[in-house]
Amino acid sequence: MIALRVTLLAAAALAQAPASSPSPPSPAPALPARSTGAATTPRLPGFSAELANRPLALGPQAWRVIPSADAWRAIARATPATRQSARWDYAASMLAQARGAEASGVLSVMRGDDPDLDLVPAFTLARGAALAMAGRSLEALTLLSRDELARASEACAWRLRALADSHDPARTVGEVACALPAINARTGAQRRPFVIAAAQAALEIERPRVALGWLGAMPDADPVANLWRGRAYLALHQLDLARLRFGRAALASDPVGRSAARLGLIEVQIPPSGPVPTAAAAALDDFLFAWRGGAVEERALRLSLAIADRRHDLRRGLLAGATLFRYFPPGPSTAPILAATQARLAQALAPGGGLRLDQAAGLYWEYRDLAPAGAEGDTLVNTLADRLQAAGLYARAAQLLSYQLNARAQDVAQGPLSARVARLFVLAGQPAAAIKTLRLTDATPYPQPMQIERRRVEAVALHLLGRDAEALAVLEDIPGGQAVQQELLWQRRDWKGLLTHDGALLPASRGLDSVQQVVVLRHAVALAMLDRQSDLARLHARYAKAFAALPSAAAFDALTKPGAPRNLDLVSKALAALPNASPAGATADLIDAAPKQPVATSRS
Repeated sequence: MIALRVTLLAAAALAQAPASSPSPPSPAPALPARSTGAATTPRLPGFSAELANRPLALGPQAWRVIPSADAWRAIARATPATRQSARWDYAASMLAQARGAEASGVLSVMRGDDPDLDLVPAFTLARGAALAMAGRSLEALTLLSRDELARASEACAWRLRALADSHDPARTVGEVACALPAINARTGAQRRPFVIAAAQAALEIERPRVALGWLGAMPDADPVANLWRGRAYLALHQLDLARLRFGRAALASDPVGRSAARLGLIEVQIPPSGPVPTAAAAALDDFLFAWRGGAVEERALRLSLAIADRRHDLRRGLLAGATLFRYFPPGPSTAPILAATQARLAQALAPGGGLRLDQAAGLYWEYRDLAPAGAEGDTLVNTLADRLQAAGLYARAAQLLSYQLNARAQDVAQGPLSARVARLFVLAGQPAAAIKTLRLTDATPYPQPMQIERRRVEAVALHLLGRDAEALAVLEDIPGGQAVQQELLWQRRDWKGLLTHDGALLPASRGLDSVQQVVVLRHAVALAMLDRQSDLARLHARYAKAFAALPSAAAFDALTKPGAPRNLDLVSKALAALPNASPAGATADLIDAAPKQPVATSRS
């Protein structure tokens, strides 16, 4: 016992020796403000005062194991005056057996019956220890850092353990001097987690010799100690010793320990600089395929990330960085890992990134949750969507931007993006998806130009679904809506509807541009199809001089000149002679580009 204490004292002295680049311990977490409201009357009073008079625990002796049957019998036979004491004995027994979750549950019940227990240091210490055992480190630290426990050795020991589990090595080392009496009061398995925590912290601040000093207090054959000894020797580049310790640890019965040791044996094969052996990289891939979860996988992923940097392996870096970011708790290295992963993603998706367009699209979709925020992320996805659209992959582009629309864009920013996504769905022959996109984003009061664009695209989608009455209704009362209505009616060969809607679009009778010619000629075609000869004559009289010098004059005369023979061939030639223009502009281009559905022709 004396020898063990000397070893630990020596390790503590090493832990407090100045490092090459010291960093001061972080301050303890702020304590929640205690209630100053009206006092709550305890349902089972009395035990809080009794417990406050007992000495604060030092080491495990205050937490005595009692048979579960005896503990439950005592609780069952307890009176209101003795029930809290019986519960405390049971909770202490759970703590002595390292069953933190069960102890925490019992202590919570006790608090419910007597809130004054929160004022008793022994009770707060027990709760903090129970939470630390259960792996709830942040909650444990909040309790164990209260003023009344600040210099209590037992509380320092549990703070040390919770800080190590939270990967806060600087503060862990800062607890060593205070925690040492409580650690020395333990033996064997009860001492092990505290020694391992201190050794872990020393390794994390790159002081492997200090870690070996702590581990000297552990039996030579202890598999957990051998795992950490292996890591310490690895940090010291003593590879033969590291390999031996990892090999011994790999014989442990605990599957987590065995996997950690296997990972250590892989790490021994990787030199600190220079090329990474192919066999070692392949062994790490096999390990990551077989093992999931916990600190072991996290360490393996960080190793894989380092290999990716050294080998300039884009896919390995993306996979390792994304897995670390998605599935492991955030820590000090989270932000740098995310930034590096985003940079890799942007490099891969750049037009000169070396990936085929379909590969780039698949890569973005796989890692879309890691895309940069703000303008940088918007530029990344818009550039990729532009490339997909230029290649005619409209559905892929729409799906890509749909994620941007639903997961990233907010409020008014959804307006132009939703119109673009809907347009792409129309071009992909999925008008129902276009309408769904617009309907899901119609709650925001967009500015009028955005509203107009959204309604134009919606009208086209409805038209393609054969719902022309709804399409025409959508276009009512918006600037330029009549021109789009005319285009939809023309596409469906609805001659009566065309004559009803295009009267206001007929231009003045001179200086006709291509769009105005189209309006007049379409009006003439509708009149001809309905055989309205008198209206055709009036149309000819109005526009004959304007068309006389135009290339479309022959088509105009064939349709409108009194006495001119009219048959299907002439009408077909007139339709073919129409200028390549439309009063609907870009909306007409969208209709023309969209996959067509059969439409009925109206002649009466």
